[in-house]
Amino acid sequence: MNRLLLSAPSGISTDILLPASKSICNRVLIIHALSGGKQPLSNLSDCDDTKVMIEALKSRPTTIDIGAAGTAMRFLTAFFSTQSSCHILTGTDRMQHRPIAPLVDALRSLGANIVYERNEGFPPLRISGSTLCGGEVSMPGNVSSQYISALLLIAPILQNGLNLHLTGSIISRSYINMTISLMQEFGAQAFWSDSDIIIKPSTYIDRSYSMESDWSAASYWYEMVALSSVASIRLTQLSRDSYQGDSRVAAVFEKLGVHTEYTSQGVNLTKVNTAVSYFEDDFSDIPDLAQTVIVTCALLGVPFRITGLQTLKIKETDRVLALEKELCKLGFVLKDEAEGSVMFWDGERSPFVEGAVIETYEDHRMAMAFAPAALKFGSICIDHPQVVNKSYVGYWNDLQQAGFQMEMI
Repeated sequence: MNRLLLSAPSGISTDILLPASKSICNRVLIIHALSGGKQPLSNLSDCDDTKVMIEALKSRPTTIDIGAAGTAMRFLTAFFSTQSSCHILTGTDRMQHRPIAPLVDALRSLGANIVYERNEGFPPLRISGSTLCGGEVSMPGNVSSQYISALLLIAPILQNGLNLHLTGSIISRSYINMTISLMQEFGAQAFWSDSDIIIKPSTYIDRSYSMESDWSAASYWYEMVALSSVASIRLTQLSRDSYQGDSRVAAVFEKLGVHTEYTSQGVNLTKVNTAVSYFEDDFSDIPDLAQTVIVTCALLGVPFRITGLQTLKIKETDRVLALEKELCKLGFVLKDEAEGSVMFWDGERSPFVEGAVIETYEDHRMAMAFAPAALKFGSICIDHPQVVNKSYVGYWNDLQQAGFQMEMI
């Protein structure tokens, strides 16, 4: 059994260089490949998800095992549908139970040849690529934004471009806007028209590009400041005008007692001890921040109600159930409604489980969101800590730099 016992310092004062945004990296890698990919890309993430994408695009084997990388599964499904080759995309057992039918249906309507190798609606997929004509396609706006981004990324090279009509409510709009902005940086003609996204046929520009740091990774340092008695943390290479929707973490944590100062180098975080007495927000545009904020609120004793969590059940794990189970061990009874799209805590407590081990469910964000709990309890034990490699390889090293003590048990 692989477990990490994490003991917290009495205060934190440190400078942290965060990893590059894997959301940006994975989008740019697809665009770069579609452009011909001769110019250099710099500050690429060294996380598992990005490594998988780089290797798949470089070697292009017949069978591509993307492990637990959901972004890679969605983006590569669309990418290889446009290539003159045949590939099987597969992954972990959990990946083979994560739905992909909305994307496959949309690609098939554009002429893609995709076959389910086992269970209808789920990976593994057999993809026989070809030139796609493009045209018009509709998709519900409340599905994973990765399905939408996967279609957008290939749209400029389709013969007729793409008119993507999104029906109903649109969630995770910030991730869609990130995709569009990055496409535009590489020469694509892409824009919103009411609920439609229109992409004209064109050629991506082959250009060099440097990735910015990851605002999602920054969220765990915001959590540490909120949970510390004394803390001052400087995070470099973050920008106020970032394409990343998760940059809203600064405004979210202002309500939880963390002040953000923007500088030419990045951001400075300080504790201001002015947390709200009740937290309420819609996270439909920032679902990856849910675990961080929910754990923070509970440990601060701040009752909350968070909506817009429709996609949490189909992430690396069922994050709604995982949060409820693990926070119950720490003495907090969370509840959900509307099929998990709403989570709330009204202050109800449960017995604290002495010696509790936090399960991570093959989910990097479970490990990273619960690790700062050591600041409230003195120490905490995290199961399978290596899961952080999915997005933040140096997480535990950075915590050590910040003064946390660690022991493998």
